[in-house]
Amino acid sequence: MNKKTLYPVVVLVAGLFLAFLLTINKPELVPEPYEHIIPAVRVVRVEAAAEYLSIGSQGTVQPRSQSELIPEVTGRVVWISPSLVNGGGFRDGDVLLRIDDADYLTLVARSEAALMRSESEYRHASDELKRLASLNKRKLASEQQLDDARQAAQVKEANLNEAKANLEQARRDLSRTELRAPFDGLVRSEHVDVGQFVTRGQSIGTVYATDYVEVRLPISADQLGYLGLPFSTRGQIPAPQRPPVTVAADFGTTRLLWEGQLVRLEAQIDEQSRMVYGVARLRLEDDDESPLLPVGMFVQADIRGRKVEQVIRLPRSAMRDDNQVLVVDSENRLHFRQISLLRLEHDDILVSSGLKSGELVCISPMQTVVEGMLVKPVIE
Repeated sequence: MNKKTLYPVVVLVAGLFLAFLLTINKPELVPEPYEHIIPAVRVVRVEAAAEYLSIGSQGTVQPRSQSELIPEVTGRVVWISPSLVNGGGFRDGDVLLRIDDADYLTLVARSEAALMRSESEYRHASDELKRLASLNKRKLASEQQLDDARQAAQVKEANLNEAKANLEQARRDLSRTELRAPFDGLVRSEHVDVGQFVTRGQSIGTVYATDYVEVRLPISADQLGYLGLPFSTRGQIPAPQRPPVTVAADFGTTRLLWEGQLVRLEAQIDEQSRMVYGVARLRLEDDDESPLLPVGMFVQADIRGRKVEQVIRLPRSAMRDDNQVLVVDSENRLHFRQISLLRLEHDDILVSSGLKSGELVCISPMQTVVEGMLVKPVIE
């Protein structure tokens, strides 16, 4: 056998021998027992309690009462209160503006003189009537003379009443030369100055009351049932049925709250937004410590609706398809449970039936769930 044939045979035999050695000396494989992995899930222990069905809304603060300042007499402005400026504050009855009263003082003097003259003429006519009546009884005056005297007395009495009315009118016009505030409030706008000639009926400014403010709040039609009001309620809401309203506004890093009531519902539904508008009224305390709620500010509002008993609040993450939740039983096994949903909120749900107090509900997101699967509950 030549070398070319011998080398391949030797290599083949050596490889077969090594393979045999590896086969007879292979390590023994010991199977490990299978360990079932139990997934850990977050659960909450539910408790039934009473809840108020609140409604969130927003709106702009508006004055409850707003009036135009309109003088009732004509004349030249001789004095303006320092409060009669945009944003100026005043009290009920404060003088805001004075009009030159010289002409009205003259008119009062003339009316007083006319009244004195009418009183004198009426007394004379009355005395004359009494005298002619006495003469008529003694047949010393005719019936015609008595009738003329009676007519003259009636005319003088009418003139006297007219003079009294003219004097009252003149005094009223004189008092109207001072324009007084109709309520406690603030000036929204003004357009008058000293020396300006104003006429009766001319608007010189706008003021609004500060005892109350109002906020017009949009409410969706399906949320009206949460208020606990009859569906036919429109206009003023009876005082015992008015839902409380909390209004919040942010001033920098500070959030301020005001308490009020929903006092009325508007009569129609807005065709574009499909909203019903309710009006909340808030009383502003008249002291330096209470924060002022400026007119025109945009605010958030929370309307507290009707109270419901024995409802369960859960995180929204607990909700599954078809109004189901996952309940963990005493053996730590998952079960699907059908529930009745009372309300779906932003982060929570309210359950009216289907769960009992003390049960554990899974709130962990799970991709695959098998009925009866074993879990490790971690109570939140």
